[in-house]
Amino acid sequence: MIGRKVHEDCFAMHTPHSLQLAARSFNRSHAWIGLGVVLGLACSSITHAAPLPVVATLPVLADFVRVIGGEHVRVTSLITGLESEHTYTPKPSDIQAVHEAAVLVKVGLGLEVWVNGLIKNADNPRLLVVETSQGIPLMRGEESHAHDENGGDLHNDEGRRAGGNPHVWLDPENAQVMIRHISEGLGRADPERRKIYRANQAAYLKQLDELQRTIVQQFKTVSNRKIITHHPAWPYFARRFDLQIRGDIFTQIGSEPSAKRMAGLIRTIRREHIRVIVSEPQLSPKIPQALAQETGATVVVLTPLPGALPGTDDYLSMMRYNAATLIEALQ
Repeated sequence: MIGRKVHEDCFAMHTPHSLQLAARSFNRSHAWIGLGVVLGLACSSITHAAPLPVVATLPVLADFVRVIGGEHVRVTSLITGLESEHTYTPKPSDIQAVHEAAVLVKVGLGLEVWVNGLIKNADNPRLLVVETSQGIPLMRGEESHAHDENGGDLHNDEGRRAGGNPHVWLDPENAQVMIRHISEGLGRADPERRKIYRANQAAYLKQLDELQRTIVQQFKTVSNRKIITHHPAWPYFARRFDLQIRGDIFTQIGSEPSAKRMAGLIRTIRREHIRVIVSEPQLSPKIPQALAQETGATVVVLTPLPGALPGTDDYLSMMRYNAATLIEALQ
């Protein structure tokens, strides 16, 4: 009787009313046997639907998708933690992944300059594209400028792009906005599991709140908060945790800093007693190391993307690692 009741409930939920009436006109001793087999398979397929195929441009976005989707998503990150989002070149396998995906998740703001061409080549009219930076207050170049004593600009052009600096996820409050966009996108693509995604979103937002409170408290032990960065991935992190970025080494990814720029950075480091230069595993360490050797500053390696360094497998562990490593170097 229990098995029959389950089949009746599923039948009522997923069968048009006219077919329900027709089915009940059969001899019940035979009809329920056939209906039990058919509806058992149907309800099983509803309960155990295939994971939603999702493509993320960056590993940090893939981590967010896994947190929200859990076992109900199958997510692929186009780049690894050791690749640069600025210089990445899509592979044929990326085109196939996007062609087969239901959802593509990106940052936007011109960060993934290669993604629009990839989407076009994938030819997937059903693809839902989620731009996670929408609604985030953006930082532009003038908000974090530093100048040497001769008036030279020690920051690069990344923050001056039309939309602002795109490395928004390095502020946990911005990450919360991105999580909400991802949850909404998964719910649109997979409405039957929308409640699951929203519940996972709510739980993770609490973890992000706790992460931010913890890091803010940890930085209270640091007095000298001035740093030089390899490239401007860190303005949002710096603003959230009250750091001062006094210059960036690169003017553009892929181009060497000029001798004039290097001289300005050296003067700034010496004049302001800057003790830390932030490098990144996605970029060559040669220039930060040369700058440190010239000035006596210390190079620390932080990562803007999960998975690039041991102990940074996901967003939460990456942020904890970056904060702890930087705090130790600044003290």
